[in-house]
Amino acid sequence: MNNAPPSRKHNNPIPELVAPAGDLERLQAAVKYGASAVYMGTGGFDLRAFAPGFTPTELREGIRLAHEAGVKVYLTFNLLAHNRHLEEAGRELEKLEALAPDAIILADAGLWSLAREVVPHLPVHLSTQAAATNWRNVKFWSDIGVKRVNLSRELTLEEIREIREKVDTELEIFVHGAMCVAYSGRCLLSAYFTGRGANRGECTQPCRWSYELYEQSRPRDPLLVAESREGSFILSSRDLCMIRHIPALVESGVQGLKIEGRMKSVHYVATVTRTYREALDRYCAEPAGYTADPAWEAELQKVSHRPYHTGFYFGRPEQVDPADQRSYLGNCELAALVLTYEKDSGMAVVEQRNRFAVGDLLEIMGPKKEPHPFRVQQIFDEQGRALAAAPHPRQILRLPVEQELSYLDMIRRYVTD
Repeated sequence: MNNAPPSRKHNNPIPELVAPAGDLERLQAAVKYGASAVYMGTGGFDLRAFAPGFTPTELREGIRLAHEAGVKVYLTFNLLAHNRHLEEAGRELEKLEALAPDAIILADAGLWSLAREVVPHLPVHLSTQAAATNWRNVKFWSDIGVKRVNLSRELTLEEIREIREKVDTELEIFVHGAMCVAYSGRCLLSAYFTGRGANRGECTQPCRWSYELYEQSRPRDPLLVAESREGSFILSSRDLCMIRHIPALVESGVQGLKIEGRMKSVHYVATVTRTYREALDRYCAEPAGYTADPAWEAELQKVSHRPYHTGFYFGRPEQVDPADQRSYLGNCELAALVLTYEKDSGMAVVEQRNRFAVGDLLEIMGPKKEPHPFRVQQIFDEQGRALAAAPHPRQILRLPVEQELSYLDMIRRYVTD
C-alpha cells in the first residue's frame, strides 16, 4: 500500500549558508565572511568537548553580534544522553532559552521530550546524528514539532528531492567538511579504543588513525590493506566538497547548506564560508547563466583537508586510491590575522599565527577582497622596533600595507610538503 502524501511543489529560494563557530573569534569570522546562520556549542551537551568553546559571557556576546548582523544562531545540544545527563540537561535548557537563539539542535528523542517540557517555545532542529534517511522519518519529526531536519549524510540528491516533495518541514544538508566512518556520525570506535564516547562529544577520531590487518595464525605478519608511505588507512574518509554542484544543491529544495568544522581553524571557517557564499550569490544573481569559477576549488585547496569527494550525493562514493590517502592536504596557512588598520601611517596591526619574515611573499584575503600577493617589506613590534621575522605565536605586530585592511582580514602564507 502506498501511503505517501501528495507531492508538493516547492519554490527554490537560496538556502541559508550555515557555518561553524567553535569560539567567539570563529563566530565573528563566519559572520563577516558571509554566513546566513552559525551553529555553536553550549558546553557539555554539544558533541565537541575539545572545542575551544564559549564562556557564558562570550556565548551571550556571540549571539548579540550575530543577530546585529542579521545572522541566525543555532545552539547545538545534540548529545546522545544517558540517564545521568537528564537533570543537568534540564537546567542547561533553561539557560539557553534566556539567550534567545533562533533554534537548538537536538539528536536525542529524550532530550527533545525534555525540551518540550522545559522550553516549549524554543524552536528545535534535528541533528544529522538522528539519521533521518526517509520521508516518513522526517514527517514524524515534523508532526511532533521539529522545525528543521538535518538529513542523514548517507542520502543521495535524488532521495533528498523525494523527501522535499513529500514533506513541508525545513531541510538541511552538509555540503563541506570532514565525514566520519560511522552512520551519520554515530561512531563507536572512539569509545571502544579510548573510553571517550563520540556520541557524548569526546571523539578522538580513531577512523583517521593508521591500521594494520593481521591473519589470526600470523600475528607478527601484518597485511597492509591500503598501503602508502604514511601507513594503512583502512577507515579514513575523504572530506566532503560540493562546491561544483551549487545548482543541484539549491534545486533540491533544502533550506540550509551546512559547513562542518567547529573544531577547525579561523582560516578554515573564513575561507570555506567566503567561497560558498560567493558561489551561492552568483547562482542567486543569474541561475540561467551560472558558471562555476575554478578559483573556488583553488581556494578550498588552501585550507587543511583530506582529499575531497562528493560523499553519497551521487550514489556510492568512489573508491579511494591509496596513493591519494595522505594524512592532510592544504597549501596555505594563516600567517597573521588583521586586528585594525592605521590609515594615517598605512600600518596594519596584526596578530601573528604562523612564522613569517621580511621578504616573504604572502597573500591577503578578506570577505570582499580577492586574494592577492603581498611582499613583506618591514615588520615592527608593539614598541616600534624593526624585526627580521615574526616567530612568536600571537605576537602583536605592525606591517606597512598599501591597501586598507579591516578586522579579521587574513594574511596567508603558502606552504609546501
